[in-house]
Amino acid sequence: MLGRKSVLVSGASIAGPALSWWLGAAGWDVTVVERFDRLREEGQNVDVRGVGRTVLRRMGLEEAVRAAHTGETGTDFIDGRGRPYASFAAGADDTGGLTAELEILRGRLARILHNHSAGSADYVFGDRISALHDDGHGVDVEFVRSAGRRFDVVVLAEGLRSRSRDLIMPDAPVHELGLYTAHLTLPRTAADDDRWRVFAAGRGRQVSLRPDSTGGGPDNPADAADAENPDSTASVRAFLSLVSDVRGLDRLDTDALVAVLRGTFADAGWETPRILDALDNGSLYFDAVGQVKLPVWSRGRVALLGDAAYCPSPISGMGTTLALAGAYVLAGELNRHDTPRTAFTRYEQLLRPLVERAQKLPPGAPRIAHPRTGPQQALFRAVLRAAATPLAGRLSSRAGALFTPPAEAIALPHYPAPGRPSIAP
Repeated sequence: MLGRKSVLVSGASIAGPALSWWLGAAGWDVTVVERFDRLREEGQNVDVRGVGRTVLRRMGLEEAVRAAHTGETGTDFIDGRGRPYASFAAGADDTGGLTAELEILRGRLARILHNHSAGSADYVFGDRISALHDDGHGVDVEFVRSAGRRFDVVVLAEGLRSRSRDLIMPDAPVHELGLYTAHLTLPRTAADDDRWRVFAAGRGRQVSLRPDSTGGGPDNPADAADAENPDSTASVRAFLSLVSDVRGLDRLDTDALVAVLRGTFADAGWETPRILDALDNGSLYFDAVGQVKLPVWSRGRVALLGDAAYCPSPISGMGTTLALAGAYVLAGELNRHDTPRTAFTRYEQLLRPLVERAQKLPPGAPRIAHPRTGPQQALFRAVLRAAATPLAGRLSSRAGALFTPPAEAIALPHYPAPGRPSIAP
């Protein structure tokens, strides 16, 4: 192949910008297309663990991500009056803890990765792929708005329900987990702290509040805002989740969805009324949780990356780690091999063991954390109380291992460092 190799990356969340930096820094001609007209700053807390942390270090970004930490110091499971009955400290290493040692808002991580890769890639916002034509020597890509172009390789780094994936794998199934999640941003009050507070409200419902890095607090003095000030921009993230056998709630319009949430959670208690009152504030995001389990992650010169290829679901705590590790391995193999087919095969061979471990959710998940009946709630609380005791910590060097994702299930290969200097975050 003469000249610089060209790649189109579809998706500007986590995996896409990470891949773009690795390939762009190695000399590829990189174009990133994102269907939204801007970077999406919204999103829930994500954790970076194990091999994901290793990738950040190799990109020179670990400290930039650490500086944007949410300030979350651990997790409290609470009763309907807000009293903790089981508490877990944040992880103290690369992997452990319900709250990871490196916790960040998805939108902030996306911004850091975008800024880091902007000098290595050309970003096109507000457009998307409409057709792919792979002739074995390259891929002709049609876009909804832009003129068509030809690329040596195309990588679809999109979400769980990727539209572009349907162009090459129209029958790719999504494994629905029967869980819906809603999250939104609330003004921080004096009652909010730097703990992730989780309330199992019964009837398959769960309510939680988490700090974010705009919320101030003792571990975020630079971002702190006066919680008593009504003009304060300090905030927290609120979550409502529900297990249900009903399908299609994620396809409702916003008004209908808000009505369903208010009706479903009306009697949940604790801080739920405050959350329901804020459903109209414009920050609501709602999704049906699922996984993607595909026999292959590529077709010809088109590869899948991140959630489009192997979404493990937010329950796993591994989505961001898989996105970063997948981007690193895919870029390394594309740089190492002359043919995309060989690179894609090696990428899958190396990463699939980590993906398969990540997709093995705790027994009974997600229903176990969303008890329906009184006896189920009592059992849930008893198990958590036992796991949180000092005795549990002494009996196992991995106390709370139930909550520790397999983020170090593989050893990352060592690829030659990119020849181009890093772009400052």
